Parts: sequence; C-alpha cells; structure tokens
Amino acid sequence: MVVKFPHTFGPGVALLDNVYLAAKHKYEPALKSGTFAQSMGVATPPPDLTAIGPFTLTSYSPGQRLVFDRNPRYWKKDAAGIQLPYLDQVVFEIVPDQNAELVRLQAGQFDVLQQQIRSEDIATLRPLEQQGKVKLIELGVGADADSFFFNLRSPYWEKDPRRDWITRKEFRQAISHAIDREAFANTVFLGAGVPIWGPVTPGNQKWFTPNLPRYGHSVERAKEILAGLGLINRDADEWLEDPKGTEVRFTVLAYRGNSTVEKGAAILRDELKPLGIAVDVVLLEQGALLQRMLKGDFESIMFVFTITNLDPAMNPDFWLSSGSAHIWNIGQAKPATEWEKQIDDLMVTVMSSVDQDERKRTFIDVQKIFADNLPVLYFVAPRLYMGVSSRVGGLTPSILRPQLLWNAERMTVQGPR
Repeated sequence: MVVKFPHTFGPGVALLDNVYLAAKHKYEPALKSGTFAQSMGVATPPPDLTAIGPFTLTSYSPGQRLVFDRNPRYWKKDAAGIQLPYLDQVVFEIVPDQNAELVRLQAGQFDVLQQQIRSEDIATLRPLEQQGKVKLIELGVGADADSFFFNLRSPYWEKDPRRDWITRKEFRQAISHAIDREAFANTVFLGAGVPIWGPVTPGNQKWFTPNLPRYGHSVERAKEILAGLGLINRDADEWLEDPKGTEVRFTVLAYRGNSTVEKGAAILRDELKPLGIAVDVVLLEQGALLQRMLKGDFESIMFVFTITNLDPAMNPDFWLSSGSAHIWNIGQAKPATEWEKQIDDLMVTVMSSVDQDERKRTFIDVQKIFADNLPVLYFVAPRLYMGVSSRVGGLTPSILRPQLLWNAERMTVQGPR
C-alpha cells in the first residue's frame, strides 16, 4: 500500500492511527454514490456490516447493549501462531450512570469498567482488590483535564453591558489566580491529581512543558487585576460592579452526571465569591450542553474534552482558529485575534516539519501563547485508575481512551464470575 500526502506532514504515517479502514468490495459503491455516511448507521442490520477487526457486531439494542463475536477471518496471530482474538465474544453494556456501573463491577456482573474510577470510589474498591476479586490499575496522569472557558465570540457580547471586561484576558488571569489548584485537587480528586496551567498535562510526556506562565493562588493579586479593569464594589452588596454599575456575574454550564465537572464548577463558584464575582452554575444533560457549545449559545462552560492522539498535529481542530473544536470561538473565517494568528502560524510548523526537535520547540511557543491568553483555563489533571475483574488478563493499558481496549484481540478471561 502507498500513502501519498498532499504536503509534508510531521507525524507521518501516525496519521493512519486515526483512519478507519472499510472493505472496498462492500462500501466502494456507496462511496461513489455519495451515500457512504449512511451506509453504516444505527439502523443498519448488524449482518450487513463488514468488519476487518478482531470482532464483528452481531447484535445491537439501542440504549442497552452491543454484542461482538469473534471474527474468524481476522488476520493477526500471536507469537505462537495462535489465531487472534482469544475471546469468543465481547458484550458492551450501556450504563450511563457511573454509580450503577460501579455496583455491577462490585457484584461481579461486569469484567471491565468503561469509564475511569472516580477518586471517591477507589476506597470502595480496595477491599475487593485485597480479596482478589478486582484489580485497580493506575495508569498515571491523564491526558484529559477538566477545562473552563468563556465564549469569546464577539457577536455574542455585542449588546451585553459586560462586553468591555468579560472577554478580556486579564479577567481570565484574575480567575486563574483565584483558584487554589492544590485545594481543587484535594476536593475534586481527593488528592489524586496534579495542578496544571496549560492544555497539555504531564501525562503527555513528549509534548508537555512545565515552563509556562503560572498564576499562583493569590486572592490579593486577583483583586488587583480586577480593579485594573475597573471592577470594584460600588455599593453595599457583596458583588463587584463595573464603571457602568453592571454587576460582575456570569453563568457557567456544566453537564449533569459527571461528578468531577459538577464539583469543579462548584469550586469555581465558591472561590470567586470572595472576590465579589457571582457565578451561577447551571447543570445540563451532556447532549444539551454540547448543542449550546457548538451553537455558541453560552457565557462559560466547565467541561472535559477527550483527545484521541497525544501529538498536537493530530488535533488541529482545537488549535487552529478555523477548527471545529476551537471551542471558545469555533470555525473562524480568519483569526479573531493576533495571538490566535500566531498560534495558527506556529501550528503550520508543528504539523508540517519533519524535524521532531523543531516541532517540539515550536509547540512550546504555542503553549506559552495559550497560557498567556488563557482561552481555556485548566486547574488539575487527574490520575487515572481503571477497574477490572481479577479474571481478566492480557491488558495493555493506555492513558488514551479506550484505556483498556487497545489490544482487545489479546484480552483473556479465566474462571467463572
């Protein structure tokens, strides 16, 4: 097979990590007719789906479960020449509630948790680990950290009296100073987290840099910055006002059901209150929140994004101003700010250079510009723990999702539940 790139691409063939292969004999007609996107939908009967992976989908019950059977035509073999995969069947139960998922692992009804273990659940599972029923796998510092960001689309604030200060980077810097990251780690993650000041966590060892602007916890410094924006207490209540008398208040959206996001939003509200900033937390279902985010219909959001690749060149939709995941101001026709243009220009080098040292140096500059302007604020990166039944073997964990299923063809199960 020969792969031709339209231009030089720094990660090279790593691009194929994010490419899904489809059987040509099955889907080429749909591709040519322009119906490929509809050829593998939720309404497609499983027997009509052609798979080239270790398992094939044989049953799908919406909102309940997916059943995958062993693909007898899978091409891989192990070192001993044994045909992979080892397992005959894998069943994914759809359990949106983390509490219910945990209970089923404790009861021996689940073998692998799909989501990471929440910090408050680690102590719950320790006795089962000591009894040999469950294994807790520590993966290290995660690559995905909870994030907080304002809507920086100018049209959104055009008629809002807060427009003169709420989108200023100094306002975001004051907020960053106000958050005690150590306390955040202890409260939200029960100590199982590390403070961070940028979008790349220490878990991403190749691309992380500690040499970023840091905003140490200082209520006094935060107040100084806010006063410099003209935000002071002008009446007898507890909130700051701007020179026009507009109260310093904003709404943060967070999605219901994610305990770390909910707690993080509450900490943000509580730690900004002593500064005189009022924060209204609104919890939404994840789908509703995503819809508001993509439409740009929000003031601020507390969220956690999942990256699919540690190389920043593989996530250009986040970094580039024109990107569909440039969440603070999505899909710009041209960079709205000079600093976003600088990042756009630097990312060209990160994406196109084949000199890996040059790519790393350039991306450090990207992170520094990002940390100075703070379009997204990051506070703590969690340490990841996954829970599996002790009868499961052959795992090769990763900090990227799906953490325990990268080598599903080599997973083994021994003994009864």
